[in-house]
Amino acid sequence: MSKKLGQTDSRVLLVTGGAGFIGSNFITYILQKHPEDTIINLDVLTYAGNLENLKGVEGDPRYTFIKGDIRDRDMVRGLFKTYPITHVVNFAAESHVDRSIVDPDIFLTTNIIGTEVLLDEAKRAWKIYPEDKYSKEYKEGVRFHQVSTDEVYGALGKEGLFVESMPLLPNSPYSASKASADLIVRSYQKTFGLPVTVSRCSNNYGAYQFPEKLIPLMINNCINDRSLPVYGDGMQIRDWLHVIDHCSAIDAILEKGETGDIYNIGGNNEKANIEIVKLIIKTLGKSEELITYVKDRPGHDRRYAIDNTKITSQLGWKPTYTFEQGMKETIQWYLDNQKWIERVVSGDYQGYYERMYC
Repeated sequence: MSKKLGQTDSRVLLVTGGAGFIGSNFITYILQKHPEDTIINLDVLTYAGNLENLKGVEGDPRYTFIKGDIRDRDMVRGLFKTYPITHVVNFAAESHVDRSIVDPDIFLTTNIIGTEVLLDEAKRAWKIYPEDKYSKEYKEGVRFHQVSTDEVYGALGKEGLFVESMPLLPNSPYSASKASADLIVRSYQKTFGLPVTVSRCSNNYGAYQFPEKLIPLMINNCINDRSLPVYGDGMQIRDWLHVIDHCSAIDAILEKGETGDIYNIGGNNEKANIEIVKLIIKTLGKSEELITYVKDRPGHDRRYAIDNTKITSQLGWKPTYTFEQGMKETIQWYLDNQKWIERVVSGDYQGYYERMYC
């Protein structure tokens, strides 16, 4: 039986945005599960990139960190010349919706132009006949995987689930930039034959998440008896996915996914924001008087929910965390790692690169 695309004995993964929340969890997951793999972590270290998340793999000879911007074409081309990269897993993105409303420019350049640079340099490095625009022959076992979001679909009503065939109807500058990147990835497969896959995940939670996102923000504020700001009535519904389940899903796509396919990744955990806030309050033994309802943000989607039938039926993946188990472990992690939170909130974590690498 021949190997499917991505199933090689030894892989060299270029993981972009690997110092972020999901990317750092993914790097640790892959190095633990696949001892034959090598990882190049490319991250520009914006406010959300934290190398402290990867302390556990710093000394691993299979791991290399490169500080750089995915929009820097010469640098990206140099990486493909220096390392025998077989896979690109593109986590690199500006991702906080609130920030995209205030400053959309960086979202468009990083999420769209940066993705195109990665695609173009992967094509250049992997194509067997790079000067032949009609050729669609590539080196064996290579793959470009784009990590996207369910927000590209827009919002759902009270019923229904997002499926991969739905039209893209993004409602924020962030989700519009991710939808644009998805379409560019598709175009490189259709026009140039580049081996690509795309995954669209629901809201992630777990260890090392930057405390601007709902769950770590509420945990940290609750621990410190600070106000818990809740948008609107708090009834915005999301499908929550533990970050380790997300990592295992991407791993399954890299090993068994079909070229050109899109896979929705959901945790089967639809929860209203206010329900999560009250769960955190109850777990930490605090008062609901900490809740402060604030004006809803512009373009705030009311409900997301993922149909993950395709990835579960075709690739055999399924989420392993119940929401109750995942939240219990996540709250405990933040309780046990207060110094990590303090450094992130104060900005001190940004000096880690200089201390370790300069």
